[in-house]
Amino acid sequence: MIAVADSSYVSAARREIESIARRIGFDDEDTGRAALVATELATNLTRHGNGGQLLALTLAADRAAALELIAIDRGPGIANVAESLRDGISTFGAAGSSAGTGLGAIRRQADLFDIFSLPGRGTAVLAQLWPQRRIADAGPVQVGQVSLPKTGEQVCGDGIGIMQSGMTVAALVVDGLGHGGAAHLAAEEARRLFCETFQPSPGAAVQKLHAGLRATRGAAVGVVTVDLAASRATFCGIGNIAGLAAAGGNMRRFVSMNGIAGHTAGRIQEFVYPCDGAGLVIVLHSDGLSSSWDLDRYPGLAARHASLIAAVLYRDASRGRDDSTVLVLKRAA
Repeated sequence: MIAVADSSYVSAARREIESIARRIGFDDEDTGRAALVATELATNLTRHGNGGQLLALTLAADRAAALELIAIDRGPGIANVAESLRDGISTFGAAGSSAGTGLGAIRRQADLFDIFSLPGRGTAVLAQLWPQRRIADAGPVQVGQVSLPKTGEQVCGDGIGIMQSGMTVAALVVDGLGHGGAAHLAAEEARRLFCETFQPSPGAAVQKLHAGLRATRGAAVGVVTVDLAASRATFCGIGNIAGLAAAGGNMRRFVSMNGIAGHTAGRIQEFVYPCDGAGLVIVLHSDGLSSSWDLDRYPGLAARHASLIAAVLYRDASRGRDDSTVLVLKRAA
């Protein structure tokens, strides 16, 4: 996460993104695209969003590394998103003081672009950049995630794991007890155990995690398996991992049992949630986010990219005093 409070932060944000791009193997042309997108995103945050955050995530698929950038703010929002994407349209300053090419330039340089904005409630802009513009096939499930450490910590005590077999996807969100280095080690061990083998049963996966985390400080864990062919989600959790399944206008919140994986756990139980209907969205998050959020408060958000959904929920529901992780799975179009 790169904070962008005012225009003096824009150059630093660009340099940080350039550094990340080169570190993951981007050539000069792709690094230049990343720098341009970062500059435009950061500039828009200062000009239109009253400051905000630039989130950077590296992606890996088909033996290629890519870069995902998301700018989030709580500014005045955009009244007409389609109009704002036209070159020459700007609401900044006096007439003629801005070229009005920011969002259009971002969309042209990005290999995947999406935007979500509500008047009076802020804006989120997504740009993915892939080497040589060869965007990888996302498969049957679109994945979005934000996972950030508590302010002041160098590592995150939360973790995410994703496994896929055919039309079935299994996902883990883990919250190591507390925060800092020991929590990070617990979360990393949980992720390693989860990703060793594909496990279609969330209950069996949680049993494995509970047994394997005994040498750590323990963690809250939540595992969901999404069977896209059967339109069914199965969840099993220990501790404070929250989540829901939304599809066809219905929303079902997941039930997690009390305990700490690796130390004390009562009954380990699976719950099955039907996911019939269009627009399947699965959300899992750690208790770094409040559970009071509601997708219905964001008209149109469920139709946006999974990464934008994750970023908006992080922006509005993060408690700000713990590690914060949110994972979103969507049925790919």
